[in-house]
Amino acid sequence: MARIPSKKSSPRAVRKSSPPAAVKPAPSKGLNVSARRVVSIDALRGFDMFWIMGGDLFFPALFTLIGTSFSLSLSRQLEHSAWNGFTFYDLIFPLFLFIAGCSMPFALGRRLEKGEPKKSIYIHIIKRTVTLLFLGLIYNGLLNFNFPEMRYAGVLQRIAICYFLASVIFINTKPRMQAILSAVILLGYWAIMKLVPVPGFGAGVLTPEGNLAAFLDQRFLPGRFCCYTFGDNEGIISNLPAVVTALLGALSGSWLKSGTGGMKKVLGLAAAGIASLGIAQLWNPVFPINKLFWSSSYVLAAGGWSMLLLALFYWIIDVRGWRVWAFPFVVIGLNPITIYVVQGLFDFGIIANIFVHGFIRHTGAFEQPLWLLCILAVKWLFLYFLYRQKIFLKA
Repeated sequence: MARIPSKKSSPRAVRKSSPPAAVKPAPSKGLNVSARRVVSIDALRGFDMFWIMGGDLFFPALFTLIGTSFSLSLSRQLEHSAWNGFTFYDLIFPLFLFIAGCSMPFALGRRLEKGEPKKSIYIHIIKRTVTLLFLGLIYNGLLNFNFPEMRYAGVLQRIAICYFLASVIFINTKPRMQAILSAVILLGYWAIMKLVPVPGFGAGVLTPEGNLAAFLDQRFLPGRFCCYTFGDNEGIISNLPAVVTALLGALSGSWLKSGTGGMKKVLGLAAAGIASLGIAQLWNPVFPINKLFWSSSYVLAAGGWSMLLLALFYWIIDVRGWRVWAFPFVVIGLNPITIYVVQGLFDFGIIANIFVHGFIRHTGAFEQPLWLLCILAVKWLFLYFLYRQKIFLKA
């Protein structure tokens, strides 16, 4: 059975506070969360984190056990594309960035509406950015002090960079300008990747070894890379289009915060999502959908699916009012950074093993998926304890 290396996490990693803001006037019946929150955003964030905290292991094990051609095809959707292409699992990280952007009109927008000085907002943004960067380095092994072999890029580092740049853009521009800047960044990134020559390969080469993003990582990014040989999939230059992923979320959040009717919001998000997917497919032949260097077409593909998922969750939870089913996801969605960091530092299998070691080895072919489900359950119960205690990591 695969185990996460066991390390103790610091008790200072979380602190008591109110949940991060995302305002909604309507009450959240059946959920013990602030009545001002947009529950669909928390639920979608939790749905996204569910796959990161173990759903990506449990379901492939289950699908493999079922063994039909259809279940095995579903299992392949929980693997990243080797290079060009798009799977469900390629959506998980950009969806999180998108949701981070969705929260900006509610969290930062409320501060602006209250007349809070921009200097104070900048301090808040910088503190959050530094916290995320520090947690990312801790997650990558900063305290091992093996700096030559350490990975300096990473998921939390990208979230920090994109949060900082997208937040600064958000508080200084209107949605129209945010959309224009997004288009400029995506077109500019395309031009850079296609026109700037790479020594030994020339311009416009988009192979793993010949693309500009990989060359810049090899030249300027110290330490080890993930998740391909020639560069880092959270590398230097690919942070630029990733900022647009967060800005697409901010634009979607602004739409949800507007005074437009609920169904019109749903239809608007759905239409934007379909349009984004269409443009991505049109762009794909000349600038392929690629997660590893975060191509512009990939931004639009991931953004399109993110908008469609947000429309679905918003329609079910906030328009129709069907909220009780979302509670397990809300519990996860209120503490996403906590579970991401803690599961990287602590082996939840140790706790699961205490309760199931006596019978799980007698479950035959079901042992692996059942074991993974038990670990997933322990992680959720940990988050539920934090939820009940109103402890949230504000990072």
